[in-house]
Amino acid sequence: MSNVIVITGASSGFGALTARALADAGHTVYAGMRETAGRNAPQVQAAADYAKEHDVDLRSVELDVNSQESVDAAIAQVEAGHGRIDVLIHNAGHMVTGPAEAFSPEQLAELYNVNVLSTQRVNRAALPGMRRRGQGLVIWVSSSSVKGGTPPYLAPYFAAKAGMDALAVGYAGELARWGVETSIVVPGAFTSGTNHFAHSGRPADTAVEAEYEAKYAGLMEQVAEKLAALVPEDADAALVSDEIARIVALPRGQRPYRVHIDPSNDGSEEVSEVADRIRRQFLTRVDLADLLAVQQ
Repeated sequence: MSNVIVITGASSGFGALTARALADAGHTVYAGMRETAGRNAPQVQAAADYAKEHDVDLRSVELDVNSQESVDAAIAQVEAGHGRIDVLIHNAGHMVTGPAEAFSPEQLAELYNVNVLSTQRVNRAALPGMRRRGQGLVIWVSSSSVKGGTPPYLAPYFAAKAGMDALAVGYAGELARWGVETSIVVPGAFTSGTNHFAHSGRPADTAVEAEYEAKYAGLMEQVAEKLAALVPEDADAALVSDEIARIVALPRGQRPYRVHIDPSNDGSEEVSEVADRIRRQFLTRVDLADLLAVQQ
């Protein structure tokens, strides 16, 4: 069955790979990105070229997750063209690196805006249509850092992804009775195939950053080097996009609540198994077991 799919943050990395994988599977895919007529114009052209060369339905749409107006316009455009959105994929995100104290509160607010509040903007635009139809799938691209091993100098990013993951968990139960499914996809620390590390932000307070450098000289470089060493040579970021395509292809009611794609095995899957088991047990204890999955 062909689905109408919207992906946020699809100009590069997991988003671009997922857009292509889903289009290859026969779906109509809208790759959301900002500045489609500006700095992301080459990415728009690349998507158009891919669609033509592979004879697939891959389209770019102007979608700035930091703007409710932009989000509303993008969702309205897709719904006007197809009458529905079947799958929504929350992929947009941004990383920062450096000692937590050296980031201003405004920088943290901006980071949470991109990684957490953006999902709320898109949900408020797209979920009403899914709820009216009584079906849909929301995929959240989380991070193994939410529950796995966490090296220093990535704390603001980890905190933002944890906020997003917690929101996904809450939404899962609240959407179940509407017939809208939730899948949380948890990638590990892929050090190639994405631009997270290459485009990561830096602290505004360079004086404090310098003070930490005196005690933690070269720490970020050490972390990056060790993370890269943990990842097997054959670990490709396409593993994530392939898994998302697999989830979308599964029958309604059989999609997994949470899956991990973590070649470095930072422990996130083990911890998540406990947390998700406690969630299942608790909802059952308070007579809300029906919220654990949509009814087929």
